[in-house]
Amino acid sequence: MIKTQIDHAKNGNITSEMREIARVEGIGEELVLERVANGSLVIMTREGCPPVAIGKGARTKINVNLGTSSATIDPYAEVEKARIAQRYGAATITDLSMGGDIPSIRKMILSNTELPVTTVPIYQAIVECGMDRVSCDDILSHLQKQIDEGVSSMLLHCVEKKMLEKLKGSGRVMGMVSKGGSFTSAFMLLNGCENPFIEHFDEIMRMLRKNDVVLSLGNTMRSGCVHDLKDEVQLMEIETNAVLAKRANGMGVQAIINGMGGHIQASEIPDSVRLYKEKADFPLFVAGPLPTDIAVGYDHIAGAVGASMASGAGADYLCYITPAEHLSLPNPQQVKEGLIAFRIAAHIGDSMKYGLNDSDLMLARKRAAFDWRGQAELAIDPDRPAQMCPDEGPCSMCGDYCAIRIMKNYLSGDE
Repeated sequence: MIKTQIDHAKNGNITSEMREIARVEGIGEELVLERVANGSLVIMTREGCPPVAIGKGARTKINVNLGTSSATIDPYAEVEKARIAQRYGAATITDLSMGGDIPSIRKMILSNTELPVTTVPIYQAIVECGMDRVSCDDILSHLQKQIDEGVSSMLLHCVEKKMLEKLKGSGRVMGMVSKGGSFTSAFMLLNGCENPFIEHFDEIMRMLRKNDVVLSLGNTMRSGCVHDLKDEVQLMEIETNAVLAKRANGMGVQAIINGMGGHIQASEIPDSVRLYKEKADFPLFVAGPLPTDIAVGYDHIAGAVGASMASGAGADYLCYITPAEHLSLPNPQQVKEGLIAFRIAAHIGDSMKYGLNDSDLMLARKRAAFDWRGQAELAIDPDRPAQMCPDEGPCSMCGDYCAIRIMKNYLSGDE
């Protein structure tokens, strides 16, 4: 049997991936070993590519969603989005393709990046088999095929019948907004069965562990607007995902819990993160969250506000949002805008969790010295400030009346 990162950690063996994570994240090797063993730190791997740490003690990571839809199929645009994701600092990519030759598109994405790739296997199963005809065997078959393609993580929605019964008639404004969750729920309702991912959980875990694929437990019951407050079905899902994550770890499979995503009041974000962490200290993956619904067209900015609060409160992994959220499939430029916004959010969140980063101090010193090129080089997106700043001297905002220049001699003690 192939040993996974958890197997090695539980046996006290520090793997090469653990050593690399310790070096990159600045965490002691023994601490990495301990956290992988107890599930609070996940190491996502992809053959021939650097490992990615998600969880306790690691920097907040960002995932970029991309992929075709049934209405827009342009594989080359998706490849360009993937390249942008890697160039501008995403840690992972999730391929949500639902149009065109999906295996071919995923192969192109894998061939053009060195980032771990996540999939939601029920998406492709529904596209290729049809909502009314897809079977449990079809779903498991697509899951295995995607493992064989070399993906690093899989997102499964483990909604239960009792949750659906509680959700019905709950009075939510937006009902259920999770696409993968709705597909899984529809399968259960059409076939009068329980969730196939739960019923076949042990079998699926054996499939995942053969390639050390990380289990990502979906957030079916998330809120779709800030007026849909935390309710009983969300609490039920938290409990179920915590139990399943522990079960997965016991079988040698690393697990991440998706939670608190979607839309949530700003005042509720810190307490919601703490609630998840109290239930189970697995890495917490958050989509957004969006703390307002009226930022349409600028949801990447609203999402970054919520994401910085979530990260600062202890969330480990952020799923970015683009300006096209709720409107359309994002284009490559919108992918970049969303990623940059969430990288800023992650940096702010990390400063709240771990303290200030030296990069801010380094940039401030460049700014004080009117080193415009140095500022640009230290920025999250070096290209943009390089297009705006002067070659030398004060900026056009102040001209000759720069506060730094006016007070420089006095504050340095020279006068």
